[in-house]
Amino acid sequence: MAENKKSFYITTTLPYVNSKPHVGFAMEIVRADALARFKRETGFDVFFNTGTDEHGTKIFEKAQELGKDTQAYVDEMSEHFKNLKQILNLSFDNFIRTTDSHHISATQNFWNKCLENGYIYKKEYSGLYCVGDEMFVKEKDLIEGKCPNHPTQDPVILTEENYFFAFSKFASDLTKYFEQNPNFVTPDFRLNEMKQMIKSGLEDFSISRVKEKMPWGIPIPGDEEQVMYVWFDALVNYISAVGWPNDEDKFKKYWTDATRVQFCGKDNTQHQSLRWQAMLLAAGLPLTNNIIVGGFINSGGQKMSKSLGNVIDPVDIVNEFGIDALRYYLLREVNPFEDSDMTIEKIKIAYNANLANGLGNIVNRILKMSEDNLDGNFNFSKNFENLPEQYVKAIDNFNFQEAMDFIWKEISEIDQVIQDKQPFKFVKENPEEAKKIIFELVEKLFNTATLLKPLLPDTSEAIISAISENKKPETPLFPRKD
Repeated sequence: MAENKKSFYITTTLPYVNSKPHVGFAMEIVRADALARFKRETGFDVFFNTGTDEHGTKIFEKAQELGKDTQAYVDEMSEHFKNLKQILNLSFDNFIRTTDSHHISATQNFWNKCLENGYIYKKEYSGLYCVGDEMFVKEKDLIEGKCPNHPTQDPVILTEENYFFAFSKFASDLTKYFEQNPNFVTPDFRLNEMKQMIKSGLEDFSISRVKEKMPWGIPIPGDEEQVMYVWFDALVNYISAVGWPNDEDKFKKYWTDATRVQFCGKDNTQHQSLRWQAMLLAAGLPLTNNIIVGGFINSGGQKMSKSLGNVIDPVDIVNEFGIDALRYYLLREVNPFEDSDMTIEKIKIAYNANLANGLGNIVNRILKMSEDNLDGNFNFSKNFENLPEQYVKAIDNFNFQEAMDFIWKEISEIDQVIQDKQPFKFVKENPEEAKKIIFELVEKLFNTATLLKPLLPDTSEAIISAISENKKPETPLFPRKD
């Protein structure tokens, strides 16, 4: 029964709404969706969270630049991200906005909890500030005087009295947690980066801004002159989304008692695996179990940027190739942990080779043989059980590329059976034996479609439906692109 299912919590980061969704975030949320679907199919009670980060300097300045009211601007932009549910066929259970009233209340409550526990204090500070990252940066970390993540922007010197979070107090606890949880951050080299960061020394960081200079933020309880630093506010969404602090039952079910998994890009690793975990410790709450870190997607060997004209819009890809073609590319052709390159031409090549000429062709050939020679009435098990160990292990290790490679190896083997045994010809010589071969091919195709269910859900459903009707699809699943 549902109440006895083990709970599993999955969240993406919350993207800023200062621009429309880009393909890097599409990669993150498609991977999170694949895991959510897989866990549901294997018996877990899943809560899948995403949303939008709507406070901070960048958003305030963008709204001003456009001459729009800030709230009206974030309302408009947030819809682009919410619409990804249909555009990418996502299954998220919750879409949180950091301007939601319940999130604002929860964040203020979280602030008070950290303050009461002695981890927030006020002091004057002067330092280099990167508007792009919405955070202070150290001079030693700059490359030619620029933030590595925003090489076209000059850091600005910011001097003001702010509230600070006592990050430095958590070095020992974080080190201990890393030791006790060797798979806390995936991949290993990102985990090692975070361990080194702790060894190099954690410094307390600013968690507020002067309201007069930056009015677009959550008010700090008891201080009308300051608003919360955007990162402090945004990170709290991971628990406000599951009812903290008011809905104790929901929070217990989907956080305290659940497996807690967060997806992020490599530029967010420190915030997710160090700062957020320290904040949870400060509030006396359970830490995250797994943080999955992806690389960047470049285009034509260069970082995507509007000025270079190489930005890839996921909506454009879906319009040209279809939802599952984009999901396929992001899950199989993009490295799960390293930087990858993506161009329209590369998408087209992969699409034609592995979807149109690969899976799509196999589906047509097998179902044509079945339609012509078998009476249907297949009774294949629809349960997501007895899955191949290699496939399960790959997804449990958050390596969707490996899971997809396993499926395409199966597809290749099915194709080889058709080439070797040629049942479409053999049926004239030995109809009964040929029918057995065709039946086995249909069963293999069904099993392949089952494995595709969490990854390419529309394709899986289309194949299983065609098998149940014992009829070749009227139009190709993946029409070839010339």
